[in-house]
Amino acid sequence: MSLLEALILGIVQGLTEFLPISSSGHLRVVAAFAGWPDPGAAFTAVSQIGTELAVLVYFRNKVWSILSTWFRSLVNKELRRDINARMGWYVIIGTIPIGVTGLLLEEQIDSVFRDLRLVALTLIVFGVFLGMADRYTRKRRELTELTAGRGIVYGLFQTLALIPGVSRSGATVTGGMLLGFRREAAAEYAFLLAMPAVFASGFYKLFDIGGNEYAGWGATFLGTAVALVVGYAVIAWFMRFISTNSFMPFVYYRIALGILILTLVSFGLLAPTSGSQLEEVTAEPAQSSQVDSEASASPEPEVSPSQPGTSPAAVSSSPDEPGLGQPVEPDTGGGAGAGTGEQPTDPNQGFTVQ
Repeated sequence: MSLLEALILGIVQGLTEFLPISSSGHLRVVAAFAGWPDPGAAFTAVSQIGTELAVLVYFRNKVWSILSTWFRSLVNKELRRDINARMGWYVIIGTIPIGVTGLLLEEQIDSVFRDLRLVALTLIVFGVFLGMADRYTRKRRELTELTAGRGIVYGLFQTLALIPGVSRSGATVTGGMLLGFRREAAAEYAFLLAMPAVFASGFYKLFDIGGNEYAGWGATFLGTAVALVVGYAVIAWFMRFISTNSFMPFVYYRIALGILILTLVSFGLLAPTSGSQLEEVTAEPAQSSQVDSEASASPEPEVSPSQPGTSPAAVSSSPDEPGLGQPVEPDTGGGAGAGTGEQPTDPNQGFTVQ
């Protein structure tokens, strides 16, 4: 991956991580539109560390209150009813579903889930779900009304973000609004809930950078740094925007982009797996099958009929029978000594030749 690609993809990551339009889906789509190889799940996961650092900086006071109160509540029973101490537990509980599911579906996340047709469908379908939740739910609850059960529901919605095109923030915000939380409260908890999962996934995928991955260390570091700067600006704007506006502009954008991708793929203008690991996986069996078919189509070498007075055993491509070192007698078709009553022997090895 060139540094220019890393710069552009870092900007895309920063712009789309906090908006409910799917950052991983956009990284996949932008690379396909530009004719670049799929940046890969490792680059996507590691670059998200940059955007989550932006969340950490933006919500630094909130994060510090949660962490300090949660740790102190481990020894101080009076603090366990504090909302910040409880919030620490809710974040931990809500992170478990995506952690388990991510490990179980790691192979699919790296291959099948990156098909552009699936990305387009999830953009459309979950965009519609987001619009319906925004328009038809009663959004009155604050974060102080969060419970363990609601935290788990949030976490289950977050697992949907493992599919590029769903959007982590879009899925969790949708779940929050279905639970009756206000837009700002749903978004704030969604961002806090994402931090453990994203940091864990990013550091886990650090071991995959380089090697067979398209993105090297330099490109990945640049993309992550750019995502941090751009992401901070976007999250500040987004929190102000949703306080007075609905999510419908993002819904319309998701549907339009999904339809565009499906149209381009349908007319053959965009390969659904172009440059992705899925293409490499499916190409290998195809190549193997082609080689096998060519091998099976090759005619077997024909053996010319033996001359009169010779046996089939006398047919040889060389004067000596391969591996025996014994000359073939043209009259008898056997080794030296054949037809004389003597057992032919191998002069090199000294054993009797049958």
